[in-house]
Amino acid sequence: MNDRPRTPPATDADTPRARMRSDLVTAMWERRRETVSALRTALAALDNAEAAPAPEAPNATTNEHIAGSRSGVGSTEAPRRVLSADRVRALLNEQIEERTVEADRYEAHGRHDAARRLRLEADALRPYV
Repeated sequence: MNDRPRTPPATDADTPRARMRSDLVTAMWERRRETVSALRTALAALDNAEAAPAPEAPNATTNEHIAGSRSGVGSTEAPRRVLSADRVRALLNEQIEERTVEADRYEAHGRHDAARRLRLEADALRPYV
């Protein structure tokens, strides 16, 4: 991870994120709830990982009405981190692992329906790793 502004790769359609977004639309049309849930959560995790780090020091006051505010074009924009392909795979593996561990816990407590749902979600994410 670094703090460079995000630039789209040359072959954006081939990235796991682009495939996930495309497959999310298909899964929504086909009403595959587990797949939709897994893809939405994984995409959100990737977006969160790209979020700009919080500033360590508060901004100086630049508006007489609101402390720490900025004004002007682009004042609300912040560069996002760029995730490497390895980091994306690691985040997706974390998502799969979380679901697998929780499915085992549900299974141990007799919640077979919830365990099955989590396993289906984990299976939905495996093709993107």
